[in-house]
Amino acid sequence: MDLSPLPGRSDDCFEHDGLITKRAVRALALIRLRPAPGELLWDVGLGSGAVAIEWALAAPGARAIGLERREERAARARRNVTRFQLDKRIDVRLGAAGELVTALAKDEGSAPDAVFFGGGVDRETVRCCWAALRPGGRLVVHGVTLETAALLVELHRELGGELSRIQLEAAEPIGRFTGWKPARPIVQWVAHRPAEPVTA
Repeated sequence: MDLSPLPGRSDDCFEHDGLITKRAVRALALIRLRPAPGELLWDVGLGSGAVAIEWALAAPGARAIGLERREERAARARRNVTRFQLDKRIDVRLGAAGELVTALAKDEGSAPDAVFFGGGVDRETVRCCWAALRPGGRLVVHGVTLETAALLVELHRELGGELSRIQLEAAEPIGRFTGWKPARPIVQWVAHRPAEPVTA
């Protein structure tokens, strides 16, 4: 088992149903999430749990709350969490993201240092997460569909941050030759909540 603190483990390290934030894209997300010791991540749309697991392994005491609406994916994520022996640091919660985020936002002890959306983005849930972020917190959202990309452009206009498009290609056989096969491009929006000013 790969217990390195560096992100980018092989997708085969995780049980998944094909819908997983792929290795290279996951590493890019973790670079922007910037896990630090003792910090808390909300992983909205947990899926396999790969991002939350890599977050927890990247820094001592880093914790995550994963939100997943589909029961079979939540169960799969729990198995992955147990495999990496992170049951005490990753809390998997089942339910609709909007409802779970609203409940978490009311709990001051659950304020996140970072939030990741791997898919299934809606404006109200993103804005609720943005409001809940601790000062200096990071919000990273990935989108694949045109609809999500359009929403991220709007959120970028409203809240600022950085908007990027990630395009990866992998070499694959074409008959007896080899060619490049592109993956679906990912739109990544990253925003930082201002840190509290330092007082003398």
